[in-house]
Amino acid sequence: MTINQAFEILKKSGDIHAAKIIIENMPKIGWLRAHYIAHKLRTGTPVAKIIHQKWFYGLRFYTNKHTLDPRPDTETLIESVIYDKPKSPKILDLGTGTGCIIISLVKNIPSATGIGVDISWRARQVAKKNIKIHNVQNQIKIKSGNFANKNLTNEKFDIVVSNPPYIAHNDPRVDIGAKHDPKIALYAKHNGLDAYEQIAKNAKHWIANDGRIYVEIGSGQEKDIRKIFKKNGWQYVRSNKDLTGIVRVLVFKI
Repeated sequence: MTINQAFEILKKSGDIHAAKIIIENMPKIGWLRAHYIAHKLRTGTPVAKIIHQKWFYGLRFYTNKHTLDPRPDTETLIESVIYDKPKSPKILDLGTGTGCIIISLVKNIPSATGIGVDISWRARQVAKKNIKIHNVQNQIKIKSGNFANKNLTNEKFDIVVSNPPYIAHNDPRVDIGAKHDPKIALYAKHNGLDAYEQIAKNAKHWIANDGRIYVEIGSGQEKDIRKIFKKNGWQYVRSNKDLTGIVRVLVFKI
């Protein structure tokens, strides 16, 4: 099958832009494979899940069905940390997934090091693969853990970052693409606030005296999450908006 023939099959899925991206990244596609991919496009499978890669903060990351695809909204988290100009920080990334957050920070902050933590074994394998791809094995380690456990680590960190699950169960705003992401990385109890309650309670055990915590949040959650952190002894520093003007990141300190 020629590239043009494969492109025509994929184009009939209704998304010419997606077809172009797939052909660019998968130039050798057989007839059966092309029809299979076209079917996945029609059922809402994100292109990143088909080609197993996604660009984030100028870097290309491997992704699969066991991790969230890196999203542009989360780049606000990277910008927020870099804005504070940390000096050789030690970073803890809670729920690291693909590792895109901690890898992007280490690649953009001189002498930064850190640990990425995830409860999912499969997600940790993806993060390790991306660490190798970006050649930061000497700067980042990946470990098993859950931010609900205050004994997650005995180390102290200058920066704690997290893009935790923050979608309420049965939230009608979830798009079809997100339905192809692992549910454990998307949904949280207590109307999407459970992860923040756990992080606010336990992160004080992991952060240095002058450290800061940066958390990504969902639309409309700022007020509730600020209350959660205040109740647990954190001081609010600021918020940062994403490119659409939605408050996407909250910053706290002890």
